[in-house]
Amino acid sequence: MGRGRVELKRIENKINRQVTFSKRRNGLLKKAYELSVLCDAEVALIIFSNRGKLFEFCSSSSMVKTLEKYQKCSYSTLDNSRSISETQISYQEYLKLKARVEVLQQSQRNLLGEDLGPLNPKELEQLEHQLETSLKQIRSTKTQAMLDQLGDLQNREQMLIEANKSLRRKLEEFSTQVPLRLAWETEGPNMPYNRLPAQSEGFFQPLECNPSLQIGYNPVVSSEMNVAGHNQNVSGFFPGWML
Repeated sequence: MGRGRVELKRIENKINRQVTFSKRRNGLLKKAYELSVLCDAEVALIIFSNRGKLFEFCSSSSMVKTLEKYQKCSYSTLDNSRSISETQISYQEYLKLKARVEVLQQSQRNLLGEDLGPLNPKELEQLEHQLETSLKQIRSTKTQAMLDQLGDLQNREQMLIEANKSLRRKLEEFSTQVPLRLAWETEGPNMPYNRLPAQSEGFFQPLECNPSLQIGYNPVVSSEMNVAGHNQNVSGFFPGWML
């Protein structure tokens, strides 16, 4: 009586699952070894258990060399197919850009008034409307630029006017100080009072007294000064230095 067909599904019993894994793993490793010996084939087998334990078999001297050979064979095919697809996509993009450039060049020639023969009346009307719109925008931008430049010039003019006023005030102040300074530098401290500028005459009054120097008390001079002062007080006149 033969064995029944085994249903392929996960074994729920943990012990039975572990026993089955060990048996089939050893059988698979044996089959890989037999294949490499009988057929002179390079065989590499990698197995990970559910706990992450590694089991491997390699018919060659190094597993790394076998894996490198596998990567070269697998990824080179992918790279070739990818390069072909990328080349096709790039060519399609090139055709689109080329057509776009041709359309833009034709539009530029039409805006310059060239190659207008193939255009129908509707296209000519659209071209005219486009030119009018562009002309309005250009004029508006030009006007705004001129207004901005005019505003800048007005600001500079105002600044120059203020600077001119400031310089004029400084010049007037300097011109009022120059005559007195020149007179003092020319005559020195010996300059008489009657040679001073006219603006000082309203502030200083010359004293009418005896220029001779008197040291001590002089009754004659004192009486004369008292009489003179009495006469001036009676007439309502005060010397300029008392004001």
